[in-house]
Amino acid sequence: MMHIHILGICGTFMGGLAALAREAGHRVTGCDAGVYPPMSDQLQALGIDLIEGFGADQMALTPDMFVIGNVVSRGRRPDGSPKFPLMEAILDAGAPYTSGPQWLAEHVLQGRHVLAVAGTHGKTTTTAMLTWILEANGLNPGFLVGGVPMNFGVSARLGGGAAVCSAQVKEEPEQRVGNTEQSAQPPRNPLFVIEADEYDTAFFDKRSKFVHYRPRTAILNNLEFDHADIFDDLKAIERQFHHLVRTVPGSGRVVVNGLEESLDRVLHQGLWSEVRSFGAAVSDFTAVGEPHAFDVLERGQTVARVEWALTGMHNQLNALAAIAAAQHVGVAPDAAASALGRFENVRRRMEVRGTVARPGGAITVYDDFAHHPTAIRTTLDGLRRRLDQKLTSGGRILAVFEPRSNTMKLGTMKSQLPWSLHAADLAFCHAGGLDWDAVETLQPMGERAQVARSIDELVAQVVAAARDGDHVVCMSNGGFGGIHARLLSALGTA
Repeated sequence: MMHIHILGICGTFMGGLAALAREAGHRVTGCDAGVYPPMSDQLQALGIDLIEGFGADQMALTPDMFVIGNVVSRGRRPDGSPKFPLMEAILDAGAPYTSGPQWLAEHVLQGRHVLAVAGTHGKTTTTAMLTWILEANGLNPGFLVGGVPMNFGVSARLGGGAAVCSAQVKEEPEQRVGNTEQSAQPPRNPLFVIEADEYDTAFFDKRSKFVHYRPRTAILNNLEFDHADIFDDLKAIERQFHHLVRTVPGSGRVVVNGLEESLDRVLHQGLWSEVRSFGAAVSDFTAVGEPHAFDVLERGQTVARVEWALTGMHNQLNALAAIAAAQHVGVAPDAAASALGRFENVRRRMEVRGTVARPGGAITVYDDFAHHPTAIRTTLDGLRRRLDQKLTSGGRILAVFEPRSNTMKLGTMKSQLPWSLHAADLAFCHAGGLDWDAVETLQPMGERAQVARSIDELVAQVVAAARDGDHVVCMSNGGFGGIHARLLSALGTA
Protein backbone atom coordinates (compact mmCIF):
# COMPACT_ATOMS: atom_id res chain seq x y z
CA MET A 1 0.00 0.00 0.00
CA MET A 2 1.11 3.55 -0.57
CA HIS A 3 0.72 7.02 0.86
CA ILE A 4 -0.81 9.48 -1.59
CA HIS A 5 -1.19 13.20 -0.99
CA ILE A 6 -3.95 14.76 -3.10
CA LEU A 7 -3.75 18.40 -4.22
CA GLY A 8 -7.29 19.71 -4.67
CA ILE A 9 -8.85 16.93 -2.60
CA CYS A 10 -12.20 18.63 -2.01
CA GLY A 11 -13.31 18.66 -5.62
CA THR A 12 -16.04 16.14 -6.34
CA PHE A 13 -13.79 13.95 -8.48
CA MET A 14 -10.69 14.14 -6.31
CA GLY A 15 -12.72 13.63 -3.14
CA GLY A 16 -14.22 10.49 -4.64
CA LEU A 17 -10.76 9.29 -5.63
CA ALA A 18 -9.62 9.86 -2.05
CA ALA A 19 -12.48 7.70 -0.78
CA LEU A 20 -11.58 4.89 -3.17
CA ALA A 21 -7.91 5.02 -2.23
CA ARG A 22 -8.76 4.94 1.47
CA GLU A 23 -11.10 1.98 0.97
CA ALA A 24 -8.33 0.15 -0.90
CA GLY A 25 -6.11 0.49 2.15
CA HIS A 26 -3.86 3.35 1.07
CA ARG A 27 -2.90 6.15 3.41
CA VAL A 28 -4.56 9.30 2.08
CA THR A 29 -3.92 12.92 2.95
CA GLY A 30 -4.77 16.02 0.96
CA CYS A 31 -4.95 19.76 0.73
CA ASP A 32 -7.30 22.32 -0.74
CA ALA A 33 -8.76 25.80 -0.27
CA GLY A 34 -12.39 26.80 0.11
CA VAL A 35 -13.87 23.59 1.53
CA TYR A 36 -17.65 23.11 1.48
CA PRO A 37 -20.15 20.23 1.82
CA PRO A 38 -20.99 17.61 0.78
CA MET A 39 -17.43 16.56 -0.08
CA SER A 40 -15.87 18.03 3.06
CA ASP A 41 -18.33 16.07 5.20
CA GLN A 42 -17.53 12.84 3.36
CA LEU A 43 -13.78 13.26 3.75
CA GLN A 44 -14.08 14.03 7.46
CA ALA A 45 -16.27 10.97 7.96
CA LEU A 46 -13.57 8.84 6.29
CA GLY A 47 -10.95 10.22 8.67
CA ILE A 48 -8.85 11.69 5.87
CA ASP A 49 -6.50 14.41 7.09
CA LEU A 50 -7.01 17.73 5.29
CA ILE A 51 -4.59 20.63 5.14
CA GLU A 52 -5.80 24.12 4.28
CA GLY A 53 -3.91 25.69 1.38
CA PHE A 54 -1.05 24.57 -0.85
CA GLY A 55 2.01 25.40 1.23
CA ALA A 56 5.40 23.97 0.31
CA ASP A 57 5.84 22.75 3.89
CA GLN A 58 3.63 19.78 2.95
CA MET A 59 6.68 18.27 1.23
CA ALA A 60 7.59 17.08 4.75
CA LEU A 61 4.81 14.48 4.46
CA THR A 62 7.03 12.60 1.94
CA PRO A 63 4.20 10.65 0.28
CA ASP A 64 4.88 7.90 -2.24
CA MET A 65 2.91 9.87 -4.82
CA PHE A 66 1.45 13.34 -5.18
CA VAL A 67 -1.87 13.21 -7.04
CA ILE A 68 -2.57 16.52 -8.75
CA GLY A 69 -6.07 17.88 -9.30
CA ASN A 70 -6.86 20.18 -12.22
CA VAL A 71 -7.42 23.08 -9.83
CA VAL A 72 -3.62 23.30 -9.62
CA SER A 73 -1.82 25.47 -12.18
CA ARG A 74 1.53 27.09 -12.81
CA GLY A 75 1.91 30.83 -12.40
CA ARG A 76 2.63 33.62 -9.96
CA ARG A 77 0.61 36.13 -8.01
CA PRO A 78 1.00 39.92 -8.48
CA ASP A 79 3.54 39.97 -5.62
CA GLY A 80 5.69 37.41 -7.43
CA SER A 81 4.90 34.46 -5.15
CA PRO A 82 3.80 31.17 -6.75
CA LYS A 83 0.07 30.44 -6.89
CA PHE A 84 0.71 26.88 -5.75
CA PRO A 85 3.96 26.74 -3.74
CA LEU A 86 3.57 23.01 -3.11
CA MET A 87 3.46 22.23 -6.83
CA GLU A 88 6.59 24.28 -7.45
CA ALA A 89 8.33 22.41 -4.62
CA ILE A 90 7.27 19.06 -6.11
CA LEU A 91 8.74 20.03 -9.48
CA ASP A 92 11.93 21.40 -7.97
CA ALA A 93 12.48 18.24 -5.93
CA GLY A 94 11.71 15.89 -8.79
CA ALA A 95 9.14 14.19 -6.55
CA PRO A 96 6.76 11.64 -8.10
CA TYR A 97 3.41 13.03 -9.22
CA THR A 98 0.53 12.02 -11.44
CA SER A 99 -2.98 13.18 -12.31
CA GLY A 100 -6.13 11.97 -10.61
CA PRO A 101 -7.58 10.24 -13.70
CA GLN A 102 -4.27 8.51 -14.41
CA TRP A 103 -3.96 7.25 -10.84
CA LEU A 104 -7.55 6.01 -10.98
CA ALA A 105 -6.99 4.20 -14.28
CA GLU A 106 -3.87 2.42 -13.02
CA HIS A 107 -4.97 1.55 -9.49
CA VAL A 108 -8.77 1.10 -9.67
CA LEU A 109 -10.16 0.71 -13.19
CA GLN A 110 -7.68 -1.81 -14.56
CA GLY A 111 -9.36 -5.20 -15.07
CA ARG A 112 -12.90 -3.86 -14.57
CA HIS A 113 -15.79 -3.41 -16.97
CA VAL A 114 -16.05 0.38 -16.91
CA LEU A 115 -19.36 2.07 -17.66
CA ALA A 116 -18.68 5.76 -18.33
CA VAL A 117 -21.33 8.49 -18.45
CA ALA A 118 -20.36 11.55 -20.50
CA GLY A 119 -22.29 14.66 -21.49
CA THR A 120 -22.54 18.38 -20.89
CA HIS A 121 -25.54 17.91 -18.61
CA GLY A 122 -26.94 15.15 -16.45
CA LYS A 123 -23.70 13.21 -15.93
CA THR A 124 -24.01 13.00 -12.17
CA THR A 125 -27.68 12.06 -12.11
CA THR A 126 -27.37 9.49 -14.90
CA THR A 127 -24.28 7.94 -13.30
CA ALA A 128 -26.20 7.62 -10.04
CA MET A 129 -29.19 6.08 -11.85
CA LEU A 130 -27.05 3.51 -13.64
CA THR A 131 -25.16 2.63 -10.47
CA TRP A 132 -28.39 2.13 -8.55
CA ILE A 133 -29.84 -0.07 -11.31
CA LEU A 134 -26.80 -2.34 -11.12
CA GLU A 135 -26.82 -2.34 -7.32
CA ALA A 136 -30.53 -3.16 -7.10
CA ASN A 137 -29.99 -6.07 -9.49
CA GLY A 138 -27.23 -7.70 -7.46
CA LEU A 139 -24.16 -6.57 -9.41
CA ASN A 140 -22.38 -4.73 -6.56
CA PRO A 141 -20.74 -2.12 -8.81
CA GLY A 142 -17.91 0.17 -7.86
CA PHE A 143 -18.57 3.80 -8.68
CA LEU A 144 -17.31 7.35 -8.66
CA VAL A 145 -20.01 10.00 -8.96
CA GLY A 146 -19.53 13.76 -8.99
CA GLY A 147 -22.01 14.14 -6.17
CA VAL A 148 -23.56 12.07 -3.40
CA PRO A 149 -26.28 9.64 -4.58
CA MET A 150 -28.83 9.40 -1.82
CA ASN A 151 -29.30 5.66 -2.39
CA PHE A 152 -25.69 5.16 -1.27
CA GLY A 153 -24.77 8.14 0.92
CA VAL A 154 -21.23 8.32 -0.49
CA SER A 155 -19.82 9.53 -3.81
CA ALA A 156 -17.52 6.57 -4.43
CA ARG A 157 -16.81 2.96 -3.48
CA LEU A 158 -14.71 0.11 -4.86
CA GLY A 159 -17.54 -2.40 -5.12
CA GLY A 160 -16.93 -6.02 -5.99
CA GLY A 161 -18.76 -8.06 -8.54
CA ALA A 162 -21.55 -10.55 -8.11
CA ALA A 163 -22.95 -12.86 -10.71
CA VAL A 164 -26.16 -11.70 -12.31
CA CYS A 165 -29.20 -13.62 -11.12
CA SER A 166 -30.95 -15.43 -13.95
CA ALA A 167 -34.19 -13.61 -13.16
CA GLN A 168 -32.48 -10.32 -13.87
CA VAL A 169 -31.02 -11.23 -17.24
CA LYS A 170 -33.09 -11.11 -20.37
CA GLU A 171 -31.71 -12.68 -23.49
CA GLU A 172 -31.64 -10.22 -26.35
CA PRO A 173 -32.11 -11.12 -29.98
CA GLU A 174 -28.97 -10.98 -32.04
CA GLN A 175 -27.96 -7.39 -32.68
CA ARG A 176 -26.13 -6.16 -35.75
CA VAL A 177 -22.95 -4.17 -35.24
CA GLY A 178 -21.45 -3.24 -38.58
CA ASN A 179 -21.00 -6.62 -40.28
CA THR A 180 -21.00 -8.64 -37.06
CA GLU A 181 -23.66 -10.04 -34.74
CA GLN A 182 -23.62 -10.03 -30.95
CA SER A 183 -25.90 -10.33 -27.94
CA ALA A 184 -25.84 -8.69 -24.53
CA GLN A 185 -23.97 -10.84 -22.03
CA PRO A 186 -23.51 -10.72 -18.27
CA PRO A 187 -20.20 -9.05 -17.38
CA ARG A 188 -17.10 -11.18 -16.94
CA ASN A 189 -15.27 -8.57 -14.86
CA PRO A 190 -16.33 -6.49 -11.84
CA LEU A 191 -18.28 -3.40 -12.83
CA PHE A 192 -17.28 0.19 -12.22
CA VAL A 193 -19.54 3.14 -13.10
CA ILE A 194 -17.86 6.51 -13.48
CA GLU A 195 -18.95 10.04 -14.25
CA ALA A 196 -16.86 10.85 -17.31
CA ASP A 197 -15.97 14.53 -17.33
CA GLU A 198 -14.71 16.28 -20.46
CA TYR A 199 -12.82 18.88 -18.42
CA ASP A 200 -9.04 18.76 -18.68
CA THR A 201 -7.02 16.24 -16.67
CA ALA A 202 -4.28 18.43 -15.15
CA PHE A 203 -2.05 21.36 -16.02
CA PHE A 204 0.43 18.87 -17.50
CA ASP A 205 -2.19 16.78 -19.34
CA LYS A 206 -4.74 18.83 -21.27
CA ARG A 207 -6.73 15.85 -22.53
CA SER A 208 -10.22 15.36 -21.16
CA LYS A 209 -10.39 13.27 -18.00
CA PHE A 210 -12.51 10.61 -19.65
CA VAL A 211 -9.85 9.46 -22.14
CA HIS A 212 -8.12 7.70 -19.23
CA TYR A 213 -11.10 5.49 -18.35
CA ARG A 214 -11.28 3.13 -21.37
CA PRO A 215 -14.92 2.11 -20.92
CA ARG A 216 -16.63 -0.92 -22.41
CA THR A 217 -19.98 0.83 -22.06
CA ALA A 218 -20.16 4.57 -22.77
CA ILE A 219 -23.13 6.90 -22.51
CA LEU A 220 -22.99 10.09 -24.61
CA ASN A 221 -25.88 11.92 -22.99
CA ASN A 222 -25.72 15.31 -24.74
CA LEU A 223 -23.12 17.76 -25.96
CA GLU A 224 -23.05 21.54 -26.24
CA PHE A 225 -20.51 24.26 -25.70
CA ASP A 226 -19.14 24.67 -22.19
CA HIS A 227 -15.80 25.12 -20.42
CA ALA A 228 -14.90 28.21 -22.40
CA ASP A 229 -11.75 28.53 -20.32
CA ILE A 230 -10.19 25.47 -21.98
CA PHE A 231 -12.14 24.86 -25.22
CA ASP A 232 -12.19 27.34 -28.10
CA ASP A 233 -15.45 26.09 -29.61
CA LEU A 234 -17.88 23.19 -29.78
CA LYS A 235 -15.78 21.43 -32.42
CA ALA A 236 -12.90 21.16 -29.94
CA ILE A 237 -15.16 19.41 -27.41
CA GLU A 238 -16.55 17.10 -30.10
CA ARG A 239 -12.98 16.04 -30.85
CA GLN A 240 -12.45 15.06 -27.21
CA PHE A 241 -15.69 13.08 -27.21
CA HIS A 242 -14.45 11.19 -30.23
CA HIS A 243 -11.22 10.39 -28.40
CA LEU A 244 -13.50 8.69 -25.83
CA VAL A 245 -15.37 6.78 -28.55
CA ARG A 246 -12.03 5.58 -29.94
CA THR A 247 -11.28 3.79 -26.65
CA VAL A 248 -14.48 1.68 -26.61
CA PRO A 249 -13.72 -1.86 -27.84
CA GLY A 250 -15.61 -3.65 -30.60
CA SER A 251 -17.44 -5.72 -27.99
CA GLY A 252 -18.46 -2.55 -26.19
CA ARG A 253 -21.57 -0.39 -26.47
CA VAL A 254 -21.98 3.33 -27.11
CA VAL A 255 -25.32 4.68 -25.88
CA VAL A 256 -26.05 7.96 -27.65
CA ASN A 257 -28.74 10.64 -27.44
CA GLY A 258 -30.42 10.64 -30.83
CA LEU A 259 -31.63 14.22 -30.37
CA GLU A 260 -28.13 15.73 -30.47
CA GLU A 261 -26.66 16.80 -33.82
CA SER A 262 -23.31 17.37 -32.10
CA LEU A 263 -23.18 13.70 -31.12
CA ASP A 264 -24.04 12.68 -34.68
CA ARG A 265 -20.95 14.58 -35.76
CA VAL A 266 -18.90 12.80 -33.10
CA LEU A 267 -19.96 9.36 -34.31
CA HIS A 268 -19.41 10.26 -37.95
CA GLN A 269 -15.73 10.75 -37.16
CA GLY A 270 -15.51 6.98 -36.72
CA LEU A 271 -17.22 4.21 -34.76
CA TRP A 272 -16.13 0.65 -34.05
CA SER A 273 -18.61 -0.52 -31.40
CA GLU A 274 -22.27 -1.42 -31.00
CA VAL A 275 -24.56 1.62 -30.80
CA ARG A 276 -27.84 2.05 -28.98
CA SER A 277 -29.71 5.34 -29.42
CA PHE A 278 -32.35 6.92 -27.22
CA GLY A 279 -34.62 9.95 -27.11
CA ALA A 280 -35.41 10.72 -30.75
CA ALA A 281 -38.61 9.49 -32.38
CA VAL A 282 -36.64 6.90 -34.32
CA SER A 283 -34.34 5.43 -31.67
CA ASP A 284 -33.64 2.08 -30.08
CA PHE A 285 -35.07 3.31 -26.77
CA THR A 286 -37.95 5.78 -26.54
CA ALA A 287 -40.46 6.87 -23.90
CA VAL A 288 -44.21 7.40 -23.99
CA GLY A 289 -45.88 9.30 -21.17
CA GLU A 290 -45.10 12.00 -18.66
CA PRO A 291 -41.60 12.29 -17.14
CA HIS A 292 -42.83 10.97 -13.77
CA ALA A 293 -44.64 7.94 -15.27
CA PHE A 294 -43.78 6.56 -18.71
CA ASP A 295 -43.48 3.40 -20.75
CA VAL A 296 -40.08 2.41 -22.13
CA LEU A 297 -40.12 1.15 -25.69
CA GLU A 298 -37.30 -0.80 -27.31
CA ARG A 299 -37.56 -0.61 -31.08
CA GLY A 300 -41.27 0.10 -30.82
CA GLN A 301 -42.11 -2.63 -28.30
CA THR A 302 -43.03 -1.78 -24.72
CA VAL A 303 -40.46 -3.43 -22.44
CA ALA A 304 -40.79 -1.56 -19.13
CA ARG A 305 -42.53 1.19 -17.21
CA VAL A 306 -40.91 3.80 -14.97
CA GLU A 307 -42.87 5.43 -12.15
CA TRP A 308 -40.83 7.61 -9.81
CA ALA A 309 -40.63 10.94 -7.98
CA LEU A 310 -38.35 12.71 -10.47
CA THR A 311 -39.62 15.36 -12.86
CA GLY A 312 -38.48 16.90 -16.13
CA MET A 313 -37.92 15.57 -19.65
CA HIS A 314 -34.18 15.60 -18.97
CA ASN A 315 -34.61 12.94 -16.30
CA GLN A 316 -36.74 10.85 -18.63
CA LEU A 317 -33.86 10.93 -21.14
CA ASN A 318 -31.35 10.17 -18.38
CA ALA A 319 -33.42 7.11 -17.47
CA LEU A 320 -33.46 5.81 -21.06
CA ALA A 321 -29.69 6.17 -21.24
CA ALA A 322 -29.19 4.30 -17.97
CA ILE A 323 -31.56 1.51 -19.02
CA ALA A 324 -29.76 1.05 -22.35
CA ALA A 325 -26.36 0.95 -20.64
CA ALA A 326 -27.52 -1.51 -17.97
CA GLN A 327 -28.85 -3.81 -20.66
CA HIS A 328 -25.34 -4.14 -22.07
CA VAL A 329 -24.23 -5.87 -18.85
CA GLY A 330 -27.26 -8.14 -18.72
CA VAL A 331 -29.90 -6.21 -16.78
CA ALA A 332 -33.25 -6.38 -18.55
CA PRO A 333 -35.12 -3.09 -19.10
CA ASP A 334 -38.02 -4.12 -16.84
CA ALA A 335 -35.61 -4.89 -13.99
CA ALA A 336 -33.85 -1.57 -14.59
CA ALA A 337 -37.14 0.34 -14.59
CA SER A 338 -38.21 -1.34 -11.36
CA ALA A 339 -34.97 -0.16 -9.73
CA LEU A 340 -35.52 3.39 -10.95
CA GLY A 341 -38.81 3.41 -9.10
CA ARG A 342 -36.71 3.35 -5.92
CA PHE A 343 -34.11 5.86 -7.11
CA GLU A 344 -33.62 8.69 -4.60
CA ASN A 345 -31.67 11.15 -6.80
CA VAL A 346 -28.46 12.96 -5.88
CA ARG A 347 -27.78 15.62 -3.29
CA ARG A 348 -27.97 19.12 -4.75
CA ARG A 349 -30.32 18.04 -7.55
CA MET A 350 -33.53 19.85 -6.64
CA GLU A 351 -32.82 18.84 -3.07
CA VAL A 352 -35.31 20.34 -0.62
CA ARG A 353 -33.21 22.09 2.01
CA GLY A 354 -36.17 23.11 4.12
CA THR A 355 -39.58 24.72 4.32
CA VAL A 356 -40.94 27.72 6.17
CA ALA A 357 -44.53 27.42 7.36
CA ARG A 358 -46.83 30.22 6.23
CA PRO A 359 -50.62 30.65 6.55
CA GLY A 360 -51.12 30.56 2.79
CA GLY A 361 -48.72 27.68 2.14
CA ALA A 362 -45.15 26.83 3.02
CA ILE A 363 -42.20 28.46 1.27
CA THR A 364 -39.87 25.70 0.00
CA VAL A 365 -36.13 26.27 -0.49
CA TYR A 366 -34.27 24.00 -2.92
CA ASP A 367 -30.59 23.47 -3.66
CA ASP A 368 -29.60 22.64 -7.24
CA PHE A 369 -26.24 22.30 -8.98
CA ALA A 370 -27.42 23.94 -12.24
CA HIS A 371 -24.94 26.52 -13.54
CA HIS A 372 -24.98 26.24 -17.35
CA PRO A 373 -27.90 28.13 -19.01
CA THR A 374 -29.35 24.93 -20.46
CA ALA A 375 -29.23 23.22 -17.06
CA ILE A 376 -30.87 26.23 -15.40
CA ARG A 377 -33.67 26.21 -17.96
CA THR A 378 -34.16 22.44 -17.64
CA THR A 379 -34.30 22.59 -13.84
CA LEU A 380 -36.85 25.39 -13.78
CA ASP A 381 -38.93 23.87 -16.58
CA GLY A 382 -39.16 20.62 -14.63
CA LEU A 383 -40.37 22.39 -11.50
CA ARG A 384 -42.84 24.50 -13.47
CA ARG A 385 -44.30 21.40 -15.12
CA ARG A 386 -44.69 19.71 -11.74
CA LEU A 387 -46.40 22.73 -10.18
CA ASP A 388 -48.75 23.11 -13.13
CA GLN A 389 -49.75 19.45 -12.88
CA LYS A 390 -50.64 19.92 -9.22
CA LEU A 391 -52.98 22.74 -10.22
CA THR A 392 -52.23 24.58 -7.00
CA SER A 393 -52.85 28.26 -6.51
CA GLY A 394 -49.82 30.48 -6.23
CA GLY A 395 -46.72 28.35 -6.43
CA ARG A 396 -44.41 31.00 -7.85
CA ILE A 397 -40.81 30.07 -8.73
CA LEU A 398 -38.06 32.34 -7.43
CA ALA A 399 -34.75 31.52 -9.15
CA VAL A 400 -31.69 32.50 -7.09
CA PHE A 401 -28.41 31.89 -8.92
CA GLU A 402 -24.77 32.81 -9.22
CA PRO A 403 -22.77 32.62 -12.50
CA ARG A 404 -19.89 30.84 -10.79
CA SER A 405 -18.46 28.38 -13.36
CA ASN A 406 -15.44 29.49 -15.36
CA THR A 407 -17.57 29.64 -18.50
CA MET A 408 -20.16 31.87 -16.86
CA LYS A 409 -17.55 34.08 -15.19
CA LEU A 410 -16.06 34.76 -18.61
CA GLY A 411 -19.48 35.92 -19.81
CA THR A 412 -19.42 33.51 -22.74
CA MET A 413 -23.06 32.51 -22.26
CA LYS A 414 -24.46 35.53 -20.44
CA SER A 415 -26.83 36.36 -23.31
CA GLN A 416 -28.61 33.03 -22.72
CA LEU A 417 -29.54 33.81 -19.13
CA PRO A 418 -32.93 35.48 -19.82
CA TRP A 419 -33.83 32.46 -21.97
CA SER A 420 -32.74 30.05 -19.25
CA LEU A 421 -34.86 31.83 -16.62
CA HIS A 422 -38.09 32.06 -18.59
CA ALA A 423 -39.97 29.62 -16.29
CA ALA A 424 -39.16 31.67 -13.19
CA ASP A 425 -41.58 34.28 -11.90
CA LEU A 426 -38.69 36.21 -10.38
CA ALA A 427 -34.91 35.88 -10.75
CA PHE A 428 -32.18 37.00 -8.35
CA CYS A 429 -28.56 37.05 -9.51
CA HIS A 430 -25.48 37.20 -7.30
CA ALA A 431 -23.10 39.27 -9.43
CA GLY A 432 -20.18 39.64 -7.03
CA GLY A 433 -16.85 39.09 -8.78
CA LEU A 434 -18.18 39.24 -12.33
CA ASP A 435 -16.37 41.26 -14.99
CA TRP A 436 -19.55 41.74 -17.01
CA ASP A 437 -22.72 43.70 -16.27
CA ALA A 438 -25.41 41.36 -14.96
CA VAL A 439 -27.95 44.21 -14.80
CA GLU A 440 -27.56 44.86 -18.52
CA THR A 441 -27.63 41.13 -19.32
CA LEU A 442 -30.90 40.57 -17.43
CA GLN A 443 -32.54 43.76 -18.69
CA PRO A 444 -34.84 41.84 -21.10
CA MET A 445 -36.52 40.33 -18.01
CA GLY A 446 -37.51 43.78 -16.78
CA GLU A 447 -38.83 43.91 -13.21
CA ARG A 448 -38.72 40.10 -12.95
CA ALA A 449 -34.94 40.23 -12.36
CA GLN A 450 -32.85 41.72 -9.57
CA VAL A 451 -29.07 41.78 -9.15
CA ALA A 452 -27.08 41.81 -5.89
CA ARG A 453 -23.38 42.33 -5.23
CA SER A 454 -23.32 40.39 -1.95
CA ILE A 455 -25.04 37.39 -0.38
CA ASP A 456 -26.52 39.63 2.32
CA GLU A 457 -28.11 41.85 -0.31
CA LEU A 458 -29.34 38.82 -2.23
CA VAL A 459 -31.01 37.31 0.83
CA ALA A 460 -32.68 40.64 1.60
CA GLN A 461 -34.04 40.88 -1.94
CA VAL A 462 -35.50 37.36 -1.86
CA VAL A 463 -37.06 37.78 1.59
CA ALA A 464 -38.68 41.07 0.55
CA ALA A 465 -40.19 39.48 -2.56
CA ALA A 466 -41.25 36.09 -1.17
CA ARG A 467 -44.90 35.18 -0.70
CA ASP A 468 -46.72 32.28 0.88
CA GLY A 469 -46.43 29.09 -1.21
CA ASP A 470 -43.35 30.20 -3.18
CA HIS A 471 -40.63 27.83 -4.37
CA VAL A 472 -37.12 29.29 -4.00
CA VAL A 473 -34.56 27.48 -6.17
CA CYS A 474 -30.90 28.25 -5.36
CA MET A 475 -28.59 27.29 -8.24
CA SER A 476 -24.80 27.18 -8.10
CA ASN A 477 -21.93 24.76 -8.60
CA GLY A 478 -20.36 26.01 -5.37
CA GLY A 479 -21.34 26.51 -1.75
CA PHE A 480 -23.17 29.78 -2.58
CA GLY A 481 -22.16 31.32 0.74
CA GLY A 482 -24.49 29.06 2.71
CA ILE A 483 -27.45 30.93 1.23
CA HIS A 484 -29.91 28.07 1.78
CA ALA A 485 -29.68 28.13 5.56
CA ARG A 486 -29.59 31.94 5.57
CA LEU A 487 -32.75 32.15 3.50
CA LEU A 488 -34.58 29.63 5.66
CA SER A 489 -33.61 31.56 8.78
CA ALA A 490 -34.53 34.96 7.32
CA LEU A 491 -37.81 33.76 5.85
CA GLY A 492 -38.70 32.18 9.16
CA THR A 493 -38.39 35.48 11.00
CA ALA A 494 -39.80 37.74 8.27
